[in-house]
Amino acid sequence: PQLNWEGITLLGPVFGSPIEQIQILPVKSTLELQKRYMVFINRDKVGLQILPVDGNPHKTSAIICHPSGVAGMALSYDGCYAFTAGGQDRSVVQWEINLSALEAAVSLGGEDLTPFYGLVAGGREGKFYRELEDYFYYSQLRSQGIDTMETRKVAEHICLSELPFVMRAIGFYPSEEKIEDMFNEIRFSEYVDTGKLIDEINLPDFFKVYLNHRPPFGNTMSGIQQSFDVLGFTNSKGKKAIRREDFLKLLLTKGEHMTEEEMCDCFATLFGLNPEGWKSEPAAASVKGAEICFEEVLPDEITAEIFTTDILGLTISQDFGQDPVVSKAVRNV
Repeated sequence: PQLNWEGITLLGPVFGSPIEQIQILPVKSTLELQKRYMVFINRDKVGLQILPVDGNPHKTSAIICHPSGVAGMALSYDGCYAFTAGGQDRSVVQWEINLSALEAAVSLGGEDLTPFYGLVAGGREGKFYRELEDYFYYSQLRSQGIDTMETRKVAEHICLSELPFVMRAIGFYPSEEKIEDMFNEIRFSEYVDTGKLIDEINLPDFFKVYLNHRPPFGNTMSGIQQSFDVLGFTNSKGKKAIRREDFLKLLLTKGEHMTEEEMCDCFATLFGLNPEGWKSEPAAASVKGAEICFEEVLPDEITAEIFTTDILGLTISQDFGQDPVVSKAVRNV
């Protein structure tokens, strides 16, 4: 569902399963090269997408073509028809391509940010977008200094360095690699035209970056549980768990590992503690030393549910597959 278009990550068609095959509609004249279209299939649908992809949900449309699964797709030489072949149903279906209908949907969907507001709960006037606006401007206070007595300067932009903090505040916890990708996309967004690098971002552009980079299906318990299935062991209650000392060691040594200072800062934020209170001994730089410090707040065995609710402070919805509701803004540990 997320596509990389000329080095930029964009939200692609999301229709229940990943895209399995794409083809670009052929053109009859050079004039038609100004706007191109892409036909795609996924597990059971055939769809049409206006290029270039920009995350606008109205620029794509799909319909079920073979409920039991589609095996392949082909286009007519003139681009007027698409043909799909089913698997178990042993049938071939011819589809007429109506570009005017898709263009009409784009026109009715609105301009600028209007099509994108519908991608978040409540739209433009909803609680989520209002909170996003608040966090965006709160970050200006953070960058200017919380304790300063000087006159505040309210601007339309924030520094790029504040971007990951606002992302985490609204419930999207990108990896360090993804943060660097977002930085590069913004920095070089106008370089070809102006030769200058961008070091700040406004709210509309931030909103688009968030929509295009966030997990399309949200933060689900199934994704967290899958990690514990791989990293953990089966405890006496039949659940997958990670021992406390192994949990801390993983944070310090695996993946985008943390330094001990970073890890202590994160846990101090999560539990509302003073970061300096975690360092009982100056030489306690090993996992074993950290284990003594964490014994009082971390259980011996950490399950996916404990990690999500007790440590990260997220709320698990009643439907196991739905997105947890984020109640704390912290670094993705």
